[in-house]
Amino acid sequence: MHTYFRIISFFFLLALVSCNSQNENTTEKKTDSGELNLIPRPQSMTTGTGYFVFSANTSLIFDKSNAEGMYLSRFFAPALKGDGPENSIELVIVKSPDTLGTEGYLLEITQDFIKISANAKAGLFYGMQTLRQLLPKEIENQKIIEKFEWKVPCLTIADKPVFRWRGMLLDCCRHFMDKEFVKKYIDLLAMLKMNRFHWHLTEDQGWRIEIKKYPLLTEKSAWRTDYQGNKHGGFYSQEDIREIIDYASERHVEIIPEIEMPGHCKAALASYPEISCTGDPFEVETNWGVHKDVYCAGNENTFEFIENVLDEVIELFPSQYIHIGGDEVPKDRWSACPKCQARIKKEGLKDEKELQSYFIKRVEKYLSSKGKKLIGWDEILEGGLAETATVQSWRGFEGGIEAANSNHYVVMSPAGEVYLDAGEKNTNLKKVYSFNPVPKELSKDKAKYILGSECCMWTESAPQEKVDRRVFPRILALSEVLWTYHNRDFEDFRKRLASFYDRLDLMNVDYGFEESPFDLTLTSSGKGKYLFKIENKLDYIDVYYTVDGSEPTLKSPKYSKEITIEKSCEIKAIAARKSKIIGDAMKKEVNVHKAIGLIPVIKFPYADKYKGTGEGSLTDGLIGSSDNYNDGIWQGFEKENLEAIITFDAKTEIKSISVNFFQLVPHWIFLPVKVEFYSSLDGKTYKKEAEIITDIPQSASETIVKKYEKSFEGLKAKYIKVIGINTGICPSWHQGAGGKCWVFADEIIVN
Repeated sequence: MHTYFRIISFFFLLALVSCNSQNENTTEKKTDSGELNLIPRPQSMTTGTGYFVFSANTSLIFDKSNAEGMYLSRFFAPALKGDGPENSIELVIVKSPDTLGTEGYLLEITQDFIKISANAKAGLFYGMQTLRQLLPKEIENQKIIEKFEWKVPCLTIADKPVFRWRGMLLDCCRHFMDKEFVKKYIDLLAMLKMNRFHWHLTEDQGWRIEIKKYPLLTEKSAWRTDYQGNKHGGFYSQEDIREIIDYASERHVEIIPEIEMPGHCKAALASYPEISCTGDPFEVETNWGVHKDVYCAGNENTFEFIENVLDEVIELFPSQYIHIGGDEVPKDRWSACPKCQARIKKEGLKDEKELQSYFIKRVEKYLSSKGKKLIGWDEILEGGLAETATVQSWRGFEGGIEAANSNHYVVMSPAGEVYLDAGEKNTNLKKVYSFNPVPKELSKDKAKYILGSECCMWTESAPQEKVDRRVFPRILALSEVLWTYHNRDFEDFRKRLASFYDRLDLMNVDYGFEESPFDLTLTSSGKGKYLFKIENKLDYIDVYYTVDGSEPTLKSPKYSKEITIEKSCEIKAIAARKSKIIGDAMKKEVNVHKAIGLIPVIKFPYADKYKGTGEGSLTDGLIGSSDNYNDGIWQGFEKENLEAIITFDAKTEIKSISVNFFQLVPHWIFLPVKVEFYSSLDGKTYKKEAEIITDIPQSASETIVKKYEKSFEGLKAKYIKVIGINTGICPSWHQGAGGKCWVFADEIIVN
């Protein structure tokens, strides 16, 4: 049985549509496919002549049991009533042996009707998303628009996805995301025809899902207190979760819950320390990184806890998969734990890696007994992979290749390609668009095990208000990779994206940049003056700036040429597209000193991925940021010392020397053990002028920038040498014990 709805004035109520504004040539012009800014691009599209114009007589025809029809009717107008099939939009489920699959669709638009056909409801839904994007962007605006014509071009689209797993991970643990924000992302995924929402719900820094059997998980484990005494956290009640699942299901988005084990679990141990190896009291972790305390694999109470938690998770989530994490599990506690060592002996295991495999396999069997499948990060390969496990490969492609070659399904999420939290400097739009989820190393019969991909949005440095600008626009590129895949054209994609931004504006998406927007340089113009240049690498933005430390606005000076700098200052800049400020503000401290522009001779090479601004980065006058070692200014040295020699044109009076170093211990970045300053007149014989011992403990895990500085009287030199002594190897207490330490340095300042 079909239901007929007349779309009353099809936005007459939403937009006061005027149907009398139709241009005389509307029905005669053949549509140029290049004008259709669809993302992802359909597999096949044939354009026609003219338009379907919505009017007061437009009808929506669908089977009354079809939820997609109800969704479309709600989206298109707040008031509908039945009428005949003239000037109609029809949704049809067809049981034909065609090649559309369960998510494909056929969209036909003529001047008289619109018809969406599909083999399954998901296909109808995705056809509707294409129709939505064909409509003017104002479809996304809930404000009334006077005398506006709603029309879509005549065409035929046959479309279906290449990959069945098209997803995004959102970390709601490092920073909590509220319920409506989660729903917003489900809506955005649906618009882009993405069908998996990977919900990261448990971590060291917070437990976000209500488990009725263990109330402390939300009373205590959901909250952390930072060093300033501020409380952070929150959780989703089971009622919240059911509401979000229903919301996602209506939009054909499957939610995959992630319950981390056996590591990344200090929040749980804070409430139930008896299932740790030590039984010590714990606090919910405030520091990022990898932590040694994990679930005790030798304790039966651990597995009782996990199974009870999973029982409630399984009851809530209808998804086929349960993600159990399995990544970054230090083995220190297991090595020293009598219960874990007894387990190794009892089960005939070789070592702690096989103990992790035992843990994962035991959980996999339990999930299987409940009709669920296990998915985990690629570390679950260690010690042997569980029989039916699916692997999410994040440490490059290797884990996914190994799993696929063993006939295990794989979700490809290599950090270098699809970790959006890394920022557009490391993973720009073009890099995401160029991503191939199927490694060339796989044969055709093994490539079939690649289900697809997910982009990942980890939130250590991104509270809720910053997520949009990290995710967008790069997720748009991934949506096209996973849906369209073949015959991709980056320049064509960018042209479509240029118009798509207008749609995102109306949807209140606070998108960021396609790539790092600015290159900054400071050069001498003589007589103590310097030119600060902001090279704008994005053709769709304008730059506004201040040089007095004040916050820039759209009324600040618009950048058009180099800024003359005569003294040290703080430059701040914002980017704007069509008068909308986008992305984070750029803030750079400029220090005018004697060594600017003098390229230092560096004994040990800096890492290519942390090269700052290049060979002159240490003396370019630009000061590295206080909170981000990967800002394009700091230079990083792995295991080696910083040893730099600066040569002046002539013997120069030196009043002071300073250098900044960065510490972020969870990222293996330590302050130097000590810093030494040397002077020389001939470049051969050097005299030590100062030695500064670091007085900050290495155990301090917060972000620290320390200036090492020494003043002098009567010192004259032609050569200055600065040495920062690297710790070398991570100490035994560190999660990377035995690994190579980093030192990060910036701006050797000589006055």
